[in-house]
Amino acid sequence: MRIGRIVEVQPFPRARNPSYKVGVDVGADRTMWSSAQITNYEPEALVGSIVVCVCNLGPKNIAGFTSELLILGAKNADGKVIVLGPRGEVAVGEPIF
Repeated sequence: MRIGRIVEVQPFPRARNPSYKVGVDVGADRTMWSSAQITNYEPEALVGSIVVCVCNLGPKNIAGFTSELLILGAKNADGKVIVLGPRGEVAVGEPIF
């Protein structure tokens, strides 16, 4: 698991559940992509966000798109996914332990 920064958000109309294609900077000049069911956020609000992600699950094909990492989140009382992030300043690429 690592800290990442969302650098790009694209629509993903082919996904079965409402989702975005999300590019995440995970450090070492590397961007990994995720199919993320976080559409309760506007794309502009997500770009620049610091997130907690799992990077070593291996690629997964989702509706013809290769998802390389999992952005962690939890559902609130309304059933909306809230993206998890650190409470303070943490560098992109830092491992989670």
